[in-house]
Amino acid sequence: MLKLSKRFQELIDEGKAIESRKTRGRDMYSGQASEEVNSDELSTWNTKVQHLLVTACGESSQHMQNFLKINEGWSSTTLRLLQKRMAILLAAQNDYDGGYITTFRSLVQSELFDSELEQATELLSAGYKTPAAVVVGTVLETSLRELCTKATIPHAKADKMNSDLAKAGTYNSITAKRITTLVGIRNSAAHGKSNDFDDADVKGMIEEVQRFLSQYLS
Repeated sequence: MLKLSKRFQELIDEGKAIESRKTRGRDMYSGQASEEVNSDELSTWNTKVQHLLVTACGESSQHMQNFLKINEGWSSTTLRLLQKRMAILLAAQNDYDGGYITTFRSLVQSELFDSELEQATELLSAGYKTPAAVVVGTVLETSLRELCTKATIPHAKADKMNSDLAKAGTYNSITAKRITTLVGIRNSAAHGKSNDFDDADVKGMIEEVQRFLSQYLS
């Protein structure tokens, strides 16, 4: 979270620097005097901000959608575009630093996880241990991605993310070893190796993932 907060401030400072270098000219359509910023600098800054908004807020977030709605139409100067997008960036920074974005995303994700774990429990009760293990494994891998996003760790395969999260201090080595075991069951299920685990393993897997989510993603 600290790294993303720092990135918000870096891009706000960069946007202000671009604005400080504005120049006066004339609008090519109306002929009226206008102030502009360097279009190449603006384009590069836009790309950086979009990446940050997707990482911190989510691709479907209101902040990201509002940012994309600001089109480079003929009636907008580059300075005005920068100012409008800066306003969105500042709003996103305020919500992110206040914990509102993280809380909302966590609540939505929590509801999805609960639903999927309930589905896995029902599958197991009906005698379908392999599909149940695959579902739980998907929940686990998704939760690892969420933790990596928060810690600004690149997404990778489950084992690699687990190792990186442990190295970053998100959780300890004992938790990492437990996750390695869970990932092993998921991999066996995904490859149809049902003899590698039994119903008790899957039941324990569901319980372990529930505890993991409660501790690290609540």
